[in-house]
Formats: sequence, C-alpha cells, structure tokens
Amino acid sequence: MNTNVGSQRPCSGLRWRSVRIDGRIARYGVGGFGPRVLFLHGWGLSGAAYTRPLEQLIGMGMRVYVPALPGFGGTARLPEAQRTLPGYAHWVGQFADTIGLPRPVTVVGHSFGGGVAITTAHRLPDLAERLVLVNSIGGSAWTDGRGVVRALRDRPLWDWGLHLPADLLPGRQLTRVLPVVLRDAVPNVLRNPGAVWEVAHLARTANLAPELAALAERRLPIFVVWSKRDTIIPESTSLSLQAALGDPHTITMPGGHAWLMDDPHAFGELITNVIHQPLPAAFDQPVAGAFPAAVADGSAA
Repeated sequence: MNTNVGSQRPCSGLRWRSVRIDGRIARYGVGGFGPRVLFLHGWGLSGAAYTRPLEQLIGMGMRVYVPALPGFGGTARLPEAQRTLPGYAHWVGQFADTIGLPRPVTVVGHSFGGGVAITTAHRLPDLAERLVLVNSIGGSAWTDGRGVVRALRDRPLWDWGLHLPADLLPGRQLTRVLPVVLRDAVPNVLRNPGAVWEVAHLARTANLAPELAALAERRLPIFVVWSKRDTIIPESTSLSLQAALGDPHTITMPGGHAWLMDDPHAFGELITNVIHQPLPAAFDQPVAGAFPAAVADGSAA
C-alpha cells in the first residue's frame, strides 16, 4: 500500500459521481492519490459539508471516498426495515463493492458517521484496517443539565437541538462553519425530513458498547477523537465509548463538535499521523475476498 502521506501534492479536489445500489441512486465524492480513506459524514449533512477538510486530506497525499449516506445529499433512503445502524453498515459494504473500493481502508466517521463506522467495522471485518472516530456517537452515557451522568437513551431529542447553536456560534465557526452546515443541512431537511428525524433517533439511542468491545478483542487499531468544547457529544459520552474499548488511542482537540470544518489543517495532520502509525503485528485482519476492479462509471477506484 502507498503510505507516502504528509507532503502537499497537487489537489484535483473531490469529484462527485452517482451510482445505483439495489436500484436506488447514491451520490459520492472521490479524489486524490495515496492511502485510501473512507469518510462517513455526520447527522443531517452530506460529504459536501466536509469539502475543506477532505480536500486537505487529498492535498496531503490521500485518496478520499465520501458517500452521501442514505437519505442525505441526493442518496435515496433505505427501505424502512433497513433504517438501522446495521442497515447503514450493510449499505456501506454495498457501496464499497459497487465502486470497487480496494480493501482494507482507513475508515473515518464523524458524529453519526462514527456510529456507522463502528457498526460497519464490526459487521464487515475485512473493510477497515484502522478506525478513526471523530466526536462519535456510540457511547452509553450522557451528562444532564444538573451534572448527573445518565444513560444516553434518556437524553431527550430537544437537548441535542438545544446545544447545536451553542456549539456552532463561538468565534470563527459563526462565519466558517455555520454557513456550510446550513447550506448542506437545510436542503436535506426540506427534501427528506423523515430521514433527518430517523437518524437523529438512531444517534440519540446508539449504545455500541458490545460492538466496540468486539472490535477491541480483535485488536483493530481505533483512534478516539474528541474536542473540548463539544456539547453535542459531551465528554461523558466519549469517555463511555473509550471505556467500552478498554485502552484506545485517544486524541483531544480544541474546538466544538465541527472542529474539523473550522480547522481543516489540524484534521489533515491528525489523519496523516494516524496513517503513519504502523499496524500492530497482532491485528487480526481477515483476508479480503475478490472485489470489482473498477467503479460503476468505468473509472478506476
């Protein structure tokens, strides 16, 4: 695998494409050359909202794939019975097969995308060679307004919404991040309000401790990233996620929930450093099967 990352390279940027998965349209972005990174976006958004941090990765010598998850960014919703985290994980596997994504890859998930990444790595063990969970859902705890740590499932949906403006308003985020989020989120809400609501419920109730424990048992390299001013995924949630993993690599960043949009360079440096770390000899990586060599539109993955 090409591991020549860290130096700036000519950046062709993300190119947006469409494919069909089970007969339904799916949108995704791809760009760059080098080690492969599969990025899974957060709630209410699509990959387009992450253009700046993802093009930073491309410029630093990585090949980035960013699907718009079902119900967002022009990708069709899943059938009702499949609108679960395992359903999203199955769709990610179908997406990888459809575009001929060579495996394994570094899987990066932000917020809700982190929960999808955890479930995908658990159910499709040949896909991920390392997992980077950026301000991810999946922990089992939440701290309420009185400072009491409670089960995450007890957190009311309105509390998530209450903290969103406070997380986005400080400093530069008001001008750098908020317009990007609104430009991506508003069309998603207008086009598919049901999907936005369903994913919010999945995020609010996701306790992925069993999946995390299984990944730790497999010794999959996992990096847990949290930021100091994140009020959407509070510290108690991140700590419970870390506890389920036992002893993961942990990285604390400045900023709020969307810090990677505010500071793309710091995000690029973080992912570069992660990819530079050698995989442990004891890592139980299953042997991948045969996968298509070309994407559906005829160009190489």
